[in-house]
Amino acid sequence: MSDPIKHECGIAMIRLLRPLEYYQKKYGTCLYGFDKLFLLMEKQHNRGQDGAGIASLKLGMPPGKPYMFRERNVKSNALDRVFRRILKGYNALVASGKIDPASPQSVKEGFEFAGELYLGHLRYGTFGGYSTSACHPYFRRNNWPTKNLLLAGNFNLTNTPRLNEMLIDIGQHPIYDSDTQTLLEKIGFFLDEEHDRLYREIRENGHTGREIAAAISDRLDPVSVLRQASDQWDGGYAIGGIIGNGDAFALRDPNGIRPLHVFQNDEVVAFASERVPLMTVFGIGPDEVSEVPPAHAVVVKHDGRVYSKAFTQPRKPSPCSFERIYFSRGNDPDIYRERKALGGALVDQILNEIDHDLDNTVFGFIPNTAEVAYFGMMERLRLHRRQQVKDGILHAAANGGITEELIDNLILNNWPRGEKVAIKDAKLRTFISQEKGRRELVSHIYDISYGSVRPGLDNLVCIDDSIVRGTTLRRSILKILSRLQPKKIVIASTAPQIRYPDCYGIDMSELGKFVAFEAAVSLIRERGMEKLLAEIYEACRREVAKPFAEQANAVRLVYEPFTDDELNRKIAELVTPELPEWSGDVRILYQKIENLHKSVPKNAGDWYFTGNYPTPGGTQVANQAYLNYYDKHEGRSY
Repeated sequence: MSDPIKHECGIAMIRLLRPLEYYQKKYGTCLYGFDKLFLLMEKQHNRGQDGAGIASLKLGMPPGKPYMFRERNVKSNALDRVFRRILKGYNALVASGKIDPASPQSVKEGFEFAGELYLGHLRYGTFGGYSTSACHPYFRRNNWPTKNLLLAGNFNLTNTPRLNEMLIDIGQHPIYDSDTQTLLEKIGFFLDEEHDRLYREIRENGHTGREIAAAISDRLDPVSVLRQASDQWDGGYAIGGIIGNGDAFALRDPNGIRPLHVFQNDEVVAFASERVPLMTVFGIGPDEVSEVPPAHAVVVKHDGRVYSKAFTQPRKPSPCSFERIYFSRGNDPDIYRERKALGGALVDQILNEIDHDLDNTVFGFIPNTAEVAYFGMMERLRLHRRQQVKDGILHAAANGGITEELIDNLILNNWPRGEKVAIKDAKLRTFISQEKGRRELVSHIYDISYGSVRPGLDNLVCIDDSIVRGTTLRRSILKILSRLQPKKIVIASTAPQIRYPDCYGIDMSELGKFVAFEAAVSLIRERGMEKLLAEIYEACRREVAKPFAEQANAVRLVYEPFTDDELNRKIAELVTPELPEWSGDVRILYQKIENLHKSVPKNAGDWYFTGNYPTPGGTQVANQAYLNYYDKHEGRSY
């Protein structure tokens, strides 16, 4: 994605199913879980650059001894800083003789993060600021083990204000920190309620003292708590949690918007946002990793029992398609195949744009994350050309035979030519504080392979993951590519036009920043249709006054007067900077919705392209986003 946006957070959770002595004997370390957590998080570092945090719980600690620990950091290289600090402390304890690394009991008693249960989080800051207090895991503390709660997730809720009002209605005083804090208090309230209910019931049956705490721990069902707490949640979420008695849970939203995967054997239960990290870290195949079903929670009880139950009603599956287009790492076998398919699906549009002139066209990709789609595009172009050759040979054989001229013109020429035309340099340090200076730095993020294009003769086609705002195209990419002096530049996006805000985890909430929306508004004004903008504003006002479930997406009216091609041409005009030293044409192509769904059949979530939101809150967000745009209010619309 050439336009940098902040997106999906990553979570990892590990529950060891054997005593620490087992791992010491088999793997030579009782920090097996700690090491695996680091690897799971490192393999998902693409999912969060604004902060990292981990938590650990020790099972079976005697009263008076701490058993839950947390470490967070929001500085650069936060993941590295978190684990380095913890390991520095561990090495100091070993060096001083305070713990014996060969003794699991010594390590467990003396080192905070020698536990059986771990929770990790990588954060992209879409809300709640960038301070340590906004970094997961969140911690709700209590003297009762079954009232302690650690929480981390990949989510956004559309109705956080309403959920806070509900907390106020039950007598709480919520601090408006983030939707994570709201969820923590919401789950915490019903966890307290369930604890107190079990306490009274068990005490009335004659149990006393420590027997009560043990009985509560045995009978506590986290799914029951989650069922009550999540009753009014609207959004996309994948959440991991640890309760102080040693119970752990991982849950996924009813539409399956946010991804969550699980692996279990006789040694460990492990969760991660993506499948491949689990495969790599534990050396397993793709069939050994399962998705947590939408609307379900997987629970690992303190005694090691594992079960999965629905905590709410499943809804129409709408997994986020951007996970497959861009966010998740592309070495997952299914995602790799799908990204190649996305590149191949653009070929017909590309061929039409270059008049099928493969002899005089160079194909490339920008940025580096579009490389897999580039492979798919080139594969499909070669198959297209092979079919042309085959048809030509068969036609010639039936009409006079194959000639030398036919071999030269049909078989040997007009094959697709790929080059690495663009190179992304190491990230430049933005120590220049002036805006003009920062923009100048941005313009040098990419460089070109000089001589890869024949000036004035070749078309240049570059494939991109998606084009959100068009800012990087305008400020950097097109300026750099034009130095090659191609006849025409074609930028082909594997994603369709992004027309609507996202509210389920991606930082794409301001409507006015989408280049597709900017193009539609420009066309409306050019054609003397400004009245339509005011009419849409009034329509959005009427919709947001309705209850969530009754609202319709009035923002669709912005796009109705125009075809995709009209918007594509206007987008190309908007993103093309002044290029006095180059006189060629720029064209922008976007994936068609139907080809998106053919290429990515299992991830049907496409609301940012179509406006078809999977939850009522999404439609509310879209309407409010237009109101914010029209009233010139910046910031997220939920």
